[in-house]
Amino acid sequence: MQGRWCLWVILPFIFSCVGMMAKEGCPTLISVDKVWDQAPHSAFTDLVRFKGKWYLTFREGADHVGVDYGQVRVLESKDGLKWKTVALFKKDQVDLRDPKFSMTPKDQLMINMAGTVYSEDWEYLSRTNLVTFSFDGNTWSHPHQIMEEHDWLWRVTWHEGKAYGVSYRAKKPLDQDGPWVTTLYQSDDGMHFEPIIRWNIPGHPSETTLRFTDNGEMVALVRRGFFAWIGTSKPPFDEWTWYETKEYVGGPNFLIFPDGSMWASGRFIDWERSTDEKYVAHTALAKMTKDHLEQKLVLPSEGDSSYPGMVYDEGFLWMSYYSSHEGRTAIYLAKILIEGGHF
Repeated sequence: MQGRWCLWVILPFIFSCVGMMAKEGCPTLISVDKVWDQAPHSAFTDLVRFKGKWYLTFREGADHVGVDYGQVRVLESKDGLKWKTVALFKKDQVDLRDPKFSMTPKDQLMINMAGTVYSEDWEYLSRTNLVTFSFDGNTWSHPHQIMEEHDWLWRVTWHEGKAYGVSYRAKKPLDQDGPWVTTLYQSDDGMHFEPIIRWNIPGHPSETTLRFTDNGEMVALVRRGFFAWIGTSKPPFDEWTWYETKEYVGGPNFLIFPDGSMWASGRFIDWERSTDEKYVAHTALAKMTKDHLEQKLVLPSEGDSSYPGMVYDEGFLWMSYYSSHEGRTAIYLAKILIEGGHF
């Protein structure tokens, strides 16, 4: 199940920083471990450091989308090498997916996830959002339903005692090909969310990660039908400035590091290998500003991949992600050093 690649093995995947290892802000891939491949399809990860241990969560299913099942597994590790299962969430006839960690002001670990129901011929029928909480990472509360039917609250970020997240949905729920609406929400407890603003973003805006700068500004990275958007807003977060990037990003995540620099990850397009007829995708790490994304490091990955978790810990960036480049879609954990990051 587990395997490790060290730097000399994975050099072919490092494309932007080859020959520039000492350059300011250049990421170096230190190691990659295959963590899990027990299901036909393991994907959609998140990662957190909580009370001195690592926690990794992801979805298991028969395929990328499941009519039959999709369950959420939580792993625990002391060292990031040896992992054990501490929780497994499943619900009959519901595709549970996209679990995301956050830490509440009560020093609880929180997971939010979505549960989708499909017809036998793969038609979308409904969706619910669930949250569960734990004080120790092992014992979890019974999943509590939040939001309205069809909403998808994709990731929650806590800031100054409040939870913030972006929900997206089709304007007409059973018409997934029609227009989508995307709304910013806030909550005091992680269970009862109130809308702040509905964003006017064209092109099927969906998965969104929110982070906060030291001065309290909110930054959003939004997946769209093609090029991702980056937005910024100051409290009370009801007025936004938007920029369209020149990168597609699926499963977007990013961190704002102690030096103020921003690094994003997700499913990017390999422009050099892509054609007008076929796009080639991989999981990558990109330097991010408030109006720009630039790929800097490709993780060992290809095809069905991405949805990374990101944690900065003791001078290193740790990234969980999934990929199908070795055949079976599996979960990986990468350790990355960013030179010149002034940590």
